[in-house]
Parts: sequence; structure tokens; C-alpha cells
Amino acid sequence: MITGQMFRDGVISAANNIANSRQAVDALNIFPVPDGDTGTNMSMTIASASDDIKNMEDDSDLGDVAKRVASALLRGARGNSGVILSLIFRGFSKAFKGLEKADGNDIAHAFRMGSDAAYKAVMKPTEGTILTVVRCAAEATEEIAPSTQEPIDVFLAGLEAAKEALAKTPEMLPVLKQAGVVDAGGQGFLLILEGMKSVFINNVIIRPIGEEAITDKKSSSSGEAQSGYQCEFVIQKEHGAKESDSIKLRAYLEAIGSDVEVHEENGKIAVKVTSEQLATIVQTATKYGQLFDINIQNLTTPKQEEQNESSENEIAEPENDYGFVSVCAGEGLTELFSDLGADIVVSGGQTMNPSTDDIIKAVMKVPAKIVYVLPNNKNIIMAAQMAKNSVNDREVIVLETKTVPQGISAMLAFDETADKEENVDTMMQAAGNVQTASVTFAARDSEVDGKPIKEGQIMGLCNGAIKFIGEDREKIAFSATDELFNPDENALVTIIYGEEATEEDAQKIEEKLTKKYGSNIEVSIVNGGQPVYYYLISVE
Repeated sequence: MITGQMFRDGVISAANNIANSRQAVDALNIFPVPDGDTGTNMSMTIASASDDIKNMEDDSDLGDVAKRVASALLRGARGNSGVILSLIFRGFSKAFKGLEKADGNDIAHAFRMGSDAAYKAVMKPTEGTILTVVRCAAEATEEIAPSTQEPIDVFLAGLEAAKEALAKTPEMLPVLKQAGVVDAGGQGFLLILEGMKSVFINNVIIRPIGEEAITDKKSSSSGEAQSGYQCEFVIQKEHGAKESDSIKLRAYLEAIGSDVEVHEENGKIAVKVTSEQLATIVQTATKYGQLFDINIQNLTTPKQEEQNESSENEIAEPENDYGFVSVCAGEGLTELFSDLGADIVVSGGQTMNPSTDDIIKAVMKVPAKIVYVLPNNKNIIMAAQMAKNSVNDREVIVLETKTVPQGISAMLAFDETADKEENVDTMMQAAGNVQTASVTFAARDSEVDGKPIKEGQIMGLCNGAIKFIGEDREKIAFSATDELFNPDENALVTIIYGEEATEEDAQKIEEKLTKKYGSNIEVSIVNGGQPVYYYLISVE
């Protein structure tokens, strides 16, 4: 029988196992655009559960442990892969409800309910993904369960089926076969099952190795004060280092810390970050070169931590009719959304997907009866929907904005004299009229439409599709904008430049556009300060 203690330790072991291999899972992402990355998102999601249950008693019932795990995963879910993982474990929780221990039939029931929950949450399920892996595992457990009541045998049958399904994912998705990889989400789920197996078979909890296991920097179940550090240092880049190193480092630090500053000049990267994961930061930084001028300050006291927790959990009475929560990264964009009427701006975006709990807390701080949430990123929409379903004392409406320019246009279209349904229609119509060009760097070697892409190259995307590859950021930005602009249909272009670009750089793009289109085009330039993306450009 599988007890509550075994399930608790299994989840902790699973969290450590995927944390140990999260970079390898991240590397399976075939799309070269820097994003939250599957391995990191799944690792951070299950780490929230691991942290929450570690102090549960050994004699806790299985149903209670599973419920606690599901709840923590829901709050900590990041990115689409994290949300799907949380739904799988929600299915487990429903199957184990009221059980002290689980037999073989219970295990099969859990896999089935986990699979069904995941499939139901995806509007258009795609085979060759984590969905296929968990479904095949469920089918295998259901096939063997009638012949044995031994839960370990049933679990192992599911694990073996998951392995086989993962190996077949390249045959189901041509893009995986072309890249020569298996599905990243499926690989992450398999690592989680392998971590649980270590406890179920050998009674051994896999421990973190190398980098510390990633945890949600905001979570703590023990109630004890957390140690926070302000860390400053300079990296002397090694010979052969890449130009994109500072951008990649910033993206990583944004995921595990706050108040991040990264500046590169003359082969040196100056870093400033506030985080609780000091060892992880130092260890990661040494990959880029030698560290010197290190200055570390312990910022957090128990009293401060209590104050921070109180602020995080602030709940506003819903007095106003409407309110807004928007997600974006960059001081300029934060200020812009605030100016447009956003009550709370959640820090997050392509490289740092906020958790469901982050969005819930933001919603609860808005003093409104109806709260519109704008994810502004396709990988945050599912977490926003999960947050919506977790709020009871006010109505939450998720506007499925997939880009920052869509979010800006939606906010501009809001009419406080209209009812909520009219506003949803108007705002989403405005968002739908926006085409988005974006310029970033390739996070990994890849191939798109038969064209090789090297890590660090500049990419121009048109509505999310890679269209241009090269070395000149402004040239590519112009080409991507030009691809989308139709003088018969469009008139307005807004160039939002990021922290790695300047207003002068943006003006070069403006000059090229006005030279070609003359009076048919109106160009605005905004300092967004966003990381990762040199330019976000709206065409409408």
C-alpha cells in the first residue's frame, strides 16, 4: 500500500529530481525564443508543493497529503506546463480523497483522473506532448490493475508506459523529430515519476545536486523567517564568451530574484540582485567567468519578513465596479499600464512566468467587484484562468491577451460606462486588431523552416512566428514591422524599446519606416525597459 508518508516523500523526491535536470529539460524546448522554459516552470511548480508538505506528519493520511500537494501546486503553477502538472496532481487528489492508503485500483484511478483533468483544461489537445505521456500511463495502469492489487506494480506499469510514450513523441510531432528531441513537458513528467519511484521502491529521497533546487521565492510553509540577500559582484567574462551572456544571466536572475540589474561593458558584467538563493546565484554566475568585487548584505529580519508577508496577503474590499491586473516586465511598461488604469501590475513575462498565486494575490489587492486580468503572454493565460477559478468574493474576467501591445490596446478600449460583456467584446476586438512584431535573441541553436539559427543571433518575429534572422537589431526590427504594415489597413506603429536598446536606436527604425511610408504612417516611441526583447512593436 502507498501511504501518506510515501506520497509526501515521493513528491519531495520528484521535485528534487526535476530540479537536478531542469536545464536539460529546458534545452529540449525546440523554439529558440527565450521563454519561461518547461523544465524551470515545472520545477518551480512542484517545488512549491515540496516546500509546503515537508513538515507534514509521517502518519498523515494519503488523502490529506494529496489534497495539500494539489493545493500548493495550484498556487505555485507557472507557465502552461506548470498548470498542466498541477491539474494532473489535482486528479490524483480527487482519486485519493478520504483514503488512508492506496491500493492498485486507487493508483490506476489516480492516473486516469489526472489524465482526464489535464485533457479537459486544454482547448485543442496536441498529441506528442505531456498529455500523451500521462494518458498512456493511465491506460497502462488501468490494464494491469485488475490482475494485481499491488500498488507499486501498477505505478511501475504506468511509469514504463510513460517512458515508451515519451520515446514516441517525435513520431507524433514532426517539429520534435526535425530537432531530434522528445517533448520537454513529457520528459519533465517522467522525471517526476522517476523521483517518486525512488521512494516507492527504495525508500530513498533523491537529493538536490549541483545547483540548489529552484523554489518559489515567495513560498514558505514553516512560518520561519526567510533569509534575503542583496548580492553585488562583477564577472570578468572568459575568452570565447558570447555577447548574449548578460541577457541570459539577467533572464535567469529575474526568475529567482528581484531588483535585478545587469550591465555589460568591456568584457565585464556588473550584477546586482536581491534573492534568497545566494548559493544558486553565485554558482550560476561562475559559468560566465571569474567573480570579483563581491558584496553580500543580509537584508531580511524576522520582523521584516512578517511585514512583507502581511503586505503580500493584503485584501482590498471590492468597492469599485471595475479594476485591472496586468502582467508585464520593465519599469517603463509597468508605468504605462498604471497610467492606463491598471490597479496592480504583476512583474512577469517571457522569461519569468508569474505563478497562479502571484495573480491571485494581485487580484485580491484590487478594490473592485469585477477585475479584468490581462496576461499579455500566451504562456501565462492558463495560470490566469486558474487564478480566476480560485477567487470567490469578486468576479474575475481573464482577457486572453497574448502580447504586451495587445494588452495596451485592450486597456485603451475600456469604457467604464459600458457593461462587462460589452467591454470584454470591445477590448478583445481591440486586442485582435493589433499585430505584434518583436525582436529578441536566439536562446539556443535551432532550425526553423529549414533555416539554421545559432545561439545569440537576432530574430524578428511577426505575431509569434520567426521571420527574420541576422545580426543587426534595428534592421531586423524594420523588416518585421514592414512585413506586418499595410498602408491600406494600418496607420499606427508603436515601438517599445527594451533595456538593451536606446531611444536613438528606436529612432533609426522610425526613420526607415517614415522614409518608406511617409504620411501613411504615424510612429510613436515608448521606453518599455523590458528585458529579453530589444523591441516590442505594435502595428494597428
